Amino acid sequence: MPGPVLADLDQRGVARITLNRPEAGNAYNSAMIEGLLAALDDLIARPELRVVVLKGNGRHFQAGADLKWINEVAAVSEEENVRVSRATAEAVDRVNRLPVPTVALVHGGCFGGGTGMVAACDVVIAADTAVFSISEVRWGLTAAIIIPQLSDAISARQLRRYALTAERFDAAEAQRIGLVHQVVPADALAGAGEAMVAKLLENGPQAMAETKAWILKFAWGGFDRSDLEAISSSHGATRRTAEAAEGLASFAGKRAAQWRRET
Repeated sequence: MPGPVLADLDQRGVARITLNRPEAGNAYNSAMIEGLLAALDDLIARPELRVVVLKGNGRHFQAGADLKWINEVAAVSEEENVRVSRATAEAVDRVNRLPVPTVALVHGGCFGGGTGMVAACDVVIAADTAVFSISEVRWGLTAAIIIPQLSDAISARQLRRYALTAERFDAAEAQRIGLVHQVVPADALAGAGEAMVAKLLENGPQAMAETKAWILKFAWGGFDRSDLEAISSSHGATRRTAEAAEGLASFAGKRAAQWRRET
């Protein structure tokens, strides 16, 4: 059976990584995180690799964390929660630091961790019907592990709005704030991706790798290992709070969380 992450490499050196949990909106769980890390490790070892394209199967690009799985993780040890957060942070950071150009093709929903994943990509093309949300606080969780990449992509000013409101916004707004570079009709998404790949293949691989490395050196997303550990610890700890428990219970029960006040 195909796994939660599919990867292939064509004769041009163009890799396609496909998130493959369509029945769950490609929401991530341990299997998807491990699959993504394994795919990245395999590809980066291939000297012929030139470009990575990231996309999702089914109705959505990536619907954030699988909240049923998050509820299960929250019930286990503090150490396990930190390990899970570290692995997730590693996956996003590894995409961010790949020495080849990365292109995200976004359709449907792109929520929570999905927004961090696209923020970690070099070029983001979205269907005009795509919808975005940095949604963690709605469930009493935090976006800690994707804040560095989102800060780079949309600036702290925009992040302070969208990570605190958890509101949904469309592809046009995602482009306006810098999360998305190009918006196209949904049926033109694949073609726009191919056109972008063709542009990237015209350029010197080593020159692009060095250019990207220098950009990251001066970016918030270029944080070091101690920062990654601190972010992972904070993210894992938040998952075990009473507030997170209430947020996850409200999701499971399809009800408003107790902190919500009607206006």
